[in-house]
Amino acid sequence: MKSLKNLCLGGLGAVVLGTSFGAMAAQTPKTVSDGELKVGMEIAYPPFEYYEDEKVVGFDPEVSAELAERMGLKASFHDTRFPNLILGLNANRFDTIISGMYILPERLEQADAIPYAKTGAAIMVRADSAHKPATEKDLCGMTVGLQQGTSWVKKLNDLSAGYCAEQGKGAITVNEYPTSSETSQAMLSGHIQAHVEIASASQMMVDKARGRILISSPESIYPETLGIYVKKGNSQLLDSLKAALDEFKQSGEHSALLKQYGLEEA
Repeated sequence: MKSLKNLCLGGLGAVVLGTSFGAMAAQTPKTVSDGELKVGMEIAYPPFEYYEDEKVVGFDPEVSAELAERMGLKASFHDTRFPNLILGLNANRFDTIISGMYILPERLEQADAIPYAKTGAAIMVRADSAHKPATEKDLCGMTVGLQQGTSWVKKLNDLSAGYCAEQGKGAITVNEYPTSSETSQAMLSGHIQAHVEIASASQMMVDKARGRILISSPESIYPETLGIYVKKGNSQLLDSLKAALDEFKQSGEHSALLKQYGLEEA
């Protein structure tokens, strides 16, 4: 009788253990490389992602590592120029994009997205600039620099053709640069008069500029939601990332990380 009882309990334990392993396997999605979550990002965009010596640090690497761990995977980071991120995703060079990328209709036509943070943009000028624009409308008649591929290019061109033209305030000349740091250097060199960038990134640039740059806009402009992007049709990974993000939020750690980096809940 005792051995029969032990056999039954052992069998029940095996069923429970098997169910636990099965649930874990169901939560671990198929990825480009087994056991790895390959994350596409432009690693030149502090505080979102940047190098400290050879280590990739910042908000997005921290988010990526947390989500990967919750899915039974290990995150790896793949440095890609911002305009090429969605192309790389759809070419299966990586599994997801977590790179401070806004959720926009034109991007949702190419990939699916999960909201994970919210932010706005800031206007930066040289500290010795005579003109310190407080809002986007104050950029009329100025030469403004932006990182290539950002959503503000169209917004500022539309503002220039609409409001600026109607008010006779002069057009906004928009210059695009490969990276945010190159845009900032162009402003310091006098090639542009203002630099529009995500607010949290702007503050870090100002801190590093040692008084040469300041943020002239008292409030954020063009508030947007940031998204984790997944290739269309990859519903398994999309659902797994959503579940991992929900768990991350429920732990309270996500909210603390947003606060640390000056971001808001999406």
